[in-house]
Parts: sequence; structure tokens; C-alpha cells
Amino acid sequence: MKFQHDHLISLAAEIFAAAGCQPDEAHRVGRRLVEANLVGHDSHGVIRIPSYVEWLRNGKVLANQPIRIVSENDVIAVVDGQFGLGQSVGETAIQLGINKAAQQGVSVIALRNAGHLGRIGDWAEMAAEAGMISLHFVNTSGAGMLVAPFGGIDRRLSANPFTAGVPAGEGKPIILDMSACTVAEGKIRLALNQGKMVSDGCLIDSEGNPTNDPRHFYGDPPGAILPISGHKGSGLSLIIELLAGALTGSSCTNPENAWRVANGMLSIIIDRSFFGSANEFFPEMERFVTFVKSSRTVIDNGEILMPGELEQRTRARRLESGIELDEITWKQICETCQLLDIKHGFAEADLTVQTFQDSQITMPGCEPISGKSGSRIHE
Repeated sequence: MKFQHDHLISLAAEIFAAAGCQPDEAHRVGRRLVEANLVGHDSHGVIRIPSYVEWLRNGKVLANQPIRIVSENDVIAVVDGQFGLGQSVGETAIQLGINKAAQQGVSVIALRNAGHLGRIGDWAEMAAEAGMISLHFVNTSGAGMLVAPFGGIDRRLSANPFTAGVPAGEGKPIILDMSACTVAEGKIRLALNQGKMVSDGCLIDSEGNPTNDPRHFYGDPPGAILPISGHKGSGLSLIIELLAGALTGSSCTNPENAWRVANGMLSIIIDRSFFGSANEFFPEMERFVTFVKSSRTVIDNGEILMPGELEQRTRARRLESGIELDEITWKQICETCQLLDIKHGFAEADLTVQTFQDSQITMPGCEPISGKSGSRIHE
């Protein structure tokens, strides 16, 4: 089934407001989750709504939390997210970094104790929109222990995202958004919901055997994700843990903190104009990108893509055609609405839905929305 992005934002905002968030925060969290779906990072999209609400209800993450400045000078700030929702405290921390970089040419923001920060590419895009270059290193100190080190079987590392963003003048920025592991945990959960297998070389079971079955990852005892590129990815993951965990004061991956998800993020933000290359930077960037793209391709009529280009195209396509959610994810969101006594939800929205075959989808408190495969309801 497919949903219009603005109506998903409205529903997500309604859910988080019912869970205790102030309207601005509820909309901010909903918008950033849906933005992850728009760019194709479904693992960090609305599939996270039920988990976030559960964490809010259990006190594992807190609504409406401001950041607390631990220490700062003109360039550096150490800030505590106080276990607030990552989409809120992350945005505030990055804006602080942008403001400092605009004054001093560079800033370093050490964010500790943030709730799940969502798609880390958001923060590189936010800096790029302000004309800034940025680097972001992220770890999860507790419940994010997911990855086995190179040569190991047991979970010892978090997914350890790394993101870099470079503005491109009038063009689209280059956004490298990756993890030091082979697959995001959210994508494993998505595969589980969709009844699909995970690609080769991503997972091992609890005995260290290669597996494609997401159920082995969530088993008892659980399996683990593998690092990218063997020892290289494992080494990169270790460095990210130390920068985002130990340096920020957020803690490296630690089983003693496994009861909650808490992110640490070290962000370096650079104002290129301070480097005296304002007139040369964008022309040189454009020349170099064109040169790289001019390479012969392995397959006929192939294309060389820049980091972030696939996400930009996916966003344009999904803005037009809608965001597709699997039945289990939608069912879990509906169950969350019922839990929060949300009885109207989409009933007041002009929702575009495409159903699976002859399935019937029920929104708590609404009449069922049903139709044949390929049909569109409420267009």
C-alpha cells in the first residue's frame, strides 16, 4: 500500500503528540521519519514509530528535552541530549554547530546521551543547506550492540554510521551516508516484516555461521551483523566508537546500558568560505564530478552515481507516487494508534492508499479502507 508523504507526517505528528510531545517536536520527529522513507531509507522511517512510542512510554527516551551545554568555547561545544528524542536534540545541536562555524570557520559538536538520531544523513543535509561541509560520527552505547568484530562471533560494536556532506552551489549536495556494518538493523527488521531474506555476507547466526534469515539475527541467542570490508570496516567501527562514544562522553558500546538506545555523535562543521576558495570551490567540484562520471561503465548504458544522488531520485519519485509500506509495518502503526486512543487519524485526511490485492486495512476508529490491487482510494 502507498501513502502520501504529507499525510504520513500528519499521522506521525498526531501519534507523537498523543505520546507526550509538544506540537513542534511531534511534527519535527514525524517529518524526519517520513523524510527517511522519501529518500529510500525505510529502515529509519515510520517503521520506527512503534519503537519510539514504546521507549517514550517506558522512559527510555524523553519528550520535549532541551540540550544541556556541558562546556563550550567559540569553536567547541559538548552538549547533553538528556535522552531527548534524537530528531529534536540532534537538530538543535547541529544548528549550534552551524552558528559557531559561521563565526569561526569551523566547529566541533560533541553530542552525548541523545535518543535515536534517525537517518544521520539528515544532519549532513542540514549543514549543506547552510552552505557548510560536515562530518558526523555516531555510535550507540547500549541497546545498539549489533555487530561482531572482524574474526569474532559475538556482538561487540554498534552500527556506527558515518556521514559526510559537501554543498554544491546551485546543484544538489554530495551526501555520503553509510555505516561501518553491512546492513542497518532497521533493514533487517524490514526484511523480517516483509518475509524476505537478507543479502549474502551481511549476517551470521549465534554460532558464527553465515545466514540470510533475519529470524536468526533476532533469535535467542541472537546472531550478529558483520562489518563492511572485513578488518577495514571493523577498524573504522572501532574509531567511530571512540570518537562518538568515548570522546563525547556518551560511552562506547556497553552491555550495562543495554536497557536503552542512546546515541553519541561527534560532528565537525566547516565553512568553506574561510578557506579563501569561495570562487574556486564549486567550479572545481563541478569539474571533478563531471570527470568522475565520464568513466566508462562496466555495463552498457550504465551510470556513475555520486553519493546521495540515488536518494535524491528516490525522493522525487516517492513525492509523486507515494511511500509504500508493508502490511506488518502498517499494522504495527495502527496498533500504536489504538494504544494511544487515536480514533480518527487518517479519517480526516484525504489519504491516497494503494492496497495489496484484496486486503482490507483498518485504521483504529475508522471505516476499513479496501480495494482491488492497484486501485486508489480517496484520490
